[in-house]
Order: sequence, then C-alpha cells, then structure tokens
Amino acid sequence: MATFPHVERRLHSREFVLKEATIVTGDASIRCSIRNQHEHGAELRVGSQVELPDRFTLIVPDDDAVYRAVVRWRRNERVGVQVFSNSMKG
Repeated sequence: MATFPHVERRLHSREFVLKEATIVTGDASIRCSIRNQHEHGAELRVGSQVELPDRFTLIVPDDDAVYRAVVRWRRNERVGVQVFSNSMKG
C-alpha cells in the first residue's frame, strides 16, 4: 500500500500551548483549554457533550485578551475556531 506525505493545508503556523480559557455565549460560560493557537485562530478542547454556538466570545487570561471567534470545524471534544477580532481587556 502506498503512503503519501501529509500535506499541510494551514496558512499559518501553529504554536502548541496549554492555556485555560472561557467560552462566553449569550446565556452560559464554558471552561475550555487551548491546545494550539496562531494569529488567526486556535484549537480548543471542550467536553464532548458540550454544545457550542457557531459564534462566541473567548476569554484568555494568559493573553490578557478577549477574542470574538467563529467555529470552523468540530471533532469530538476538539473545536477549531477562527479569531474574528481581538482586543485587550481593559
């Protein structure tokens, strides 16, 4: 069986991290962890039973930042988000 090299489709290189964060929706706050991130997005880990809206606010204390994010993909407890815009907490 032939094997093919993995083709990297990402436009931005990722930094592997382990940060705690909070997803804030209109009616809930959900704890999560960030497993990797780059300038335009991140991979989050949430409970596999957690239902997330397509858009939410992500608070990351280690970055002292609040990000608006949109979900781009979901696989079990892994969620890939694109960062819409960000601003430093004030």
